[in-house]
Amino acid sequence: MHYRVNGVELYAEEKGQGDTALVFLHFYGGSTRTWDKVIDVLKENYRCIAYDHRGWGNSGKSAASYTIKDLADDAQALIQELGLKRYVIIGHSMGAKAAQLLASRNPAGLQALILVAPSPPTPQEMPQEIREAMVHFYDNREGAEIALSNIALLPLEESIRETALEDMQKSAPLARAAWPETAMLEDISAEVKNIHVPTLVLAGESDPIDRLETLQRELSPLIPHAELHVIPRTGHLSPLEAPSQISKGISNFLTKQSF
Repeated sequence: MHYRVNGVELYAEEKGQGDTALVFLHFYGGSTRTWDKVIDVLKENYRCIAYDHRGWGNSGKSAASYTIKDLADDAQALIQELGLKRYVIIGHSMGAKAAQLLASRNPAGLQALILVAPSPPTPQEMPQEIREAMVHFYDNREGAEIALSNIALLPLEESIRETALEDMQKSAPLARAAWPETAMLEDISAEVKNIHVPTLVLAGESDPIDRLETLQRELSPLIPHAELHVIPRTGHLSPLEAPSQISKGISNFLTKQSF
């Protein structure tokens, strides 16, 4: 179903039911489908809502701006549009950076925050040539295959691999460029210190993008009482590489919080 918020059409899917809703934000290159295997488990106990960011998947691609603030504003507006009273924000990578900014606002109804292979709140520095290459990785299948091989450590089922490659290419050029050129350089470290809800960080032990040591240094100390859990032998695409471990980690954390 599509919802119009902040002047853009966002595509969202909903599965399961429960008093607490789980709202899923995908990575740079992903879509609602990134979370399919995780949601298949969690929908038994929770209302699960996944959506495509502006410029990605089946969402509108006419927006001119794709900052982290834009993504956080979209998530907040969608939550309001859906009338969610009790919810948990779950973000992956780029989606997790947007989730951090939204959680820092302490919006009404937010119960917890879960960050999966999250981009840190601090600017991510990298050589300019790599940044420029990232802008065009998703222009075609060949580039998407290179990107996928660089971020996923564990082999993916063929159908999941094909879905990931399709999602990477199903995006607006401005959305593809915005993350490496602007959004990953945004500094929201001052804001995340205002997060007061229980927070879980699920980090891939061998994540080549948002490395464990980076998260231990630049994310965990900034979020009060953040709990860090390491997923063994896993790369950056843990919702696709190790969905059972991600769903288990989420479920255990929510059970401990009595949600």
